[in-house]
Amino acid sequence: MTQIAILENVRTFFLLPITYYLLPITYYLLPITYYLLPITYYLLPITYYLSRKHMALPRIKIAKDKAELVQRLLDEKRTTGMFSTYADVIAFAASLGVKHQRRSPVTEVSQSEPAPISLEVFISRGYERLIRLIAVVSTEDIKVLSSEAESAEAARVLIFEEYANGGLEKLQQELRGAVDYTDRLVLILNAERFSQEVSNEEFDLSRFL
Repeated sequence: MTQIAILENVRTFFLLPITYYLLPITYYLLPITYYLLPITYYLLPITYYLSRKHMALPRIKIAKDKAELVQRLLDEKRTTGMFSTYADVIAFAASLGVKHQRRSPVTEVSQSEPAPISLEVFISRGYERLIRLIAVVSTEDIKVLSSEAESAEAARVLIFEEYANGGLEKLQQELRGAVDYTDRLVLILNAERFSQEVSNEEFDLSRFL
């Protein structure tokens, strides 16, 4: 016999007993695999959801030249603003931007106070519907509302961010020279309320009063 034939015989001699003992194990494993398959099927969506949950959510950027304005719009001792958080300021500015069709890209981003705000903050403040509404009104495409496509989420954030920047530009003009921002904002909102009857399709800014 050749050396190769001898090696094959030796391999077969040792493998046959192993295969003999493995066959019963395989027999018992098949039903377990059968029952595990449906469980795996239901676990896949949960795994996907959890992976998305722990992924870093996108951030809404604020233009550097609007940072001081955003700070002064907060309701604090050193300011005369009327908003509780930066997210409230940006949400109002985005609504104002949509109202006046002011959409402006953020070119130079504020990295300090206020830094870019996580989308999670806006969701926790109840602004997710507003962000989605602005996106679908702007694009007239229902695909932008997709919760699974990351590109759709990125598009919603960008649209919201640009309208917020446009709204802040409008506020800069309206609040120029104002000593008390709250009084001036009330005047602006009242002017918006009484300038024309608000239709169902328009953004009613008076709800921020």
